[in-house]
Amino acid sequence: MSNPSPQADAAGDNSDADTNANANAGPDTLAALLAGIADAHPDRLAAWIRNEPGHWGFFAGQAVQAVRRLLGRRLEEPERRFVWHQMWLILQERRRQAER
Repeated sequence: MSNPSPQADAAGDNSDADTNANANAGPDTLAALLAGIADAHPDRLAAWIRNEPGHWGFFAGQAVQAVRRLLGRRLEEPERRFVWHQMWLILQERRRQAER
């Protein structure tokens, strides 16, 4: 994700504690977070696998909200797109598992 701005540091708006807490939000954390969203909503996941409308939007929104809470800030557009892509990959994996 992006680094805090120098202006925020100069203004005292970013503490080292906040930066260190977000440093733990790596790829494994993101994958686990997004997998947890998919697994927490089996009915919606099944509907998404059946290509029923509206379920991708639900998962995309849940993913962005969860990452936003994790980071403690709004996501920038490229970050949102990355989160959507990662959520899509998780859902595709769940679809493959369901087809076995």
